[in-house]
Amino acid sequence: MKQYLELIHPKPLTGLVRHLQVLIKGRLWLKILIAMALGLATGVLLSPQTGLLEQATAEMVGSWLAVPGNLFLGLIQMIVVPLIFASVIRGLASSDDLDQLKKVGLRLVIYFLLTTSIAITIGLGVSTIIGPGHYIDADYAEITVDPADLVTENGDAPDSPEMGTLPEIVVSLVPENPLGAMVEREMLQVVLFAIIIGLALVAMPPKQAQPILSLMGSLQEVCMTVVRWAMLLAPLAVFGLLAQITIKVGLDALMGMGVYVGTVLLGLILMIVVYLLLVTLVARHSPWRFLSAVREVQLLAFSTSSSAAVMPLSMQTAEDKLGVRPSISQFLIPLGASINMDGTALYQAAATVFLAQVYNIELGLPALLLILVTTVGASIGSPATPGVGIVILAMVLNSVGIPASGVALIIGVDRILDMSRTAVNVTGDLTACMVMDRWIGGRKSAEEERQEEAKRDSRRESDGEDVICDDS
Repeated sequence: MKQYLELIHPKPLTGLVRHLQVLIKGRLWLKILIAMALGLATGVLLSPQTGLLEQATAEMVGSWLAVPGNLFLGLIQMIVVPLIFASVIRGLASSDDLDQLKKVGLRLVIYFLLTTSIAITIGLGVSTIIGPGHYIDADYAEITVDPADLVTENGDAPDSPEMGTLPEIVVSLVPENPLGAMVEREMLQVVLFAIIIGLALVAMPPKQAQPILSLMGSLQEVCMTVVRWAMLLAPLAVFGLLAQITIKVGLDALMGMGVYVGTVLLGLILMIVVYLLLVTLVARHSPWRFLSAVREVQLLAFSTSSSAAVMPLSMQTAEDKLGVRPSISQFLIPLGASINMDGTALYQAAATVFLAQVYNIELGLPALLLILVTTVGASIGSPATPGVGIVILAMVLNSVGIPASGVALIIGVDRILDMSRTAVNVTGDLTACMVMDRWIGGRKSAEEERQEEAKRDSRRESDGEDVICDDS
């Protein structure tokens, strides 16, 4: 396999960064912030509290305003699975060092589990200390959530998952029906399937693997084209979705959630501090230079709410601004976009404690440990799409007997938190690139790898080939 790895060279995903450059130059993040403000103002103006419209009419107007937002979410969700699937496969084939690949794979799992656990601990800690759920009116909670969901039919909290089911869970990670896993967006299964296919391809003679790798490259191009189209709707999407939710719940209810929003944002900031410590102490890189280098990626991730959509820019930033070896970034970034969700994990932990406080559900040490374990499992393999955190939060809530319908309490403020935690997710991927590059290294320096890739790019332009196969 080592020989074949050295003979086949697919074009890196950084070649598709052109689809995102127009968004950066157009300051999409600023348009998003303006759209947020206008959406809140429009929602307040059209809400039934002002008397301009009746309740039914206001909700109908809100539904129409949210149409661009729902289209935006649908387009992004549509391309995430094929984009990550293709990128993981080609990322495996982009390495020419089998020993490096083995080291990265093993140590990456340990690193991701460690940072995800730290993120969850921070989320649990800030929510427990600040207690944002104690600032919410219990009467509002009862109105928002059906009291019947607080207990099961026999009056007890829902049962927690049993440890005896762990072997079955482990076995189920290998998808018997890969297409079914893609349809259900079971990202961990999709990633494992992509890794198996990628390893099989690099074990084959290059001429046999070339057609499938070229097909994956075309799939990447199609997905990034759809991303560019979807981003045209992004400002309208944020405007419409915020206007709709403000019409439904009112500005007072959203303002009342301010302590909760501040708590989660504080947790995300603390996670950024953890990343900076890793960059400084492990990667031996200036934290200020790191923040300056990743700023554009963070802003674009904030605007798109999808770490998968910004993968080309993340790779380019890692290689050109942070000095990471292309063989590291091209494998790690697609993998991290699907299983390295520290911001999402932190949010889920904080939201779980918040809702437990709202409903006066006592969370002891066993319950907190269960939240830790469940959140790790729920966040690893989450689809890198907008709003996914609010969806898989229900699984975490059920594990400790909190009504999943409590999500209705926090849905109104989820847009700003979704964008913020996505920015943290991509920051975590770039931090992982620097740590792994320093920890593992490679036979060649980052500069030597970039020079070789530049020569291959020239050859691709002259030959018109997406995947280069050297003579065996």
